Amino acid sequence: MAQTTSRFFDEMARLMNDAAGVAQGVRREAETLIKTQAERIMRDMDVVQREEFEAVKEMARLAREENEALMARIVALEAKLAAGPAA
Repeated sequence: MAQTTSRFFDEMARLMNDAAGVAQGVRREAETLIKTQAERIMRDMDVVQREEFEAVKEMARLAREENEALMARIVALEAKLAAGPAA
């Protein structure tokens, strides 16, 4: 009887290990499916990616700095013109 009980518990342990492995596989499959669907939805919505956003943000910063520098030059030139010809 002890032999049968031990074998029964061995089989149950093996069954539980197999079930745990299957559950992990199902979880990975579900995560992959959800991630794929989320990426597809984001693509369909034309949502900008982080890298693109950061690149455009940097371009805007540089353009703003250049604009401010040019504005300062214009103000200086206008002040020079308003002062009249140098003697």
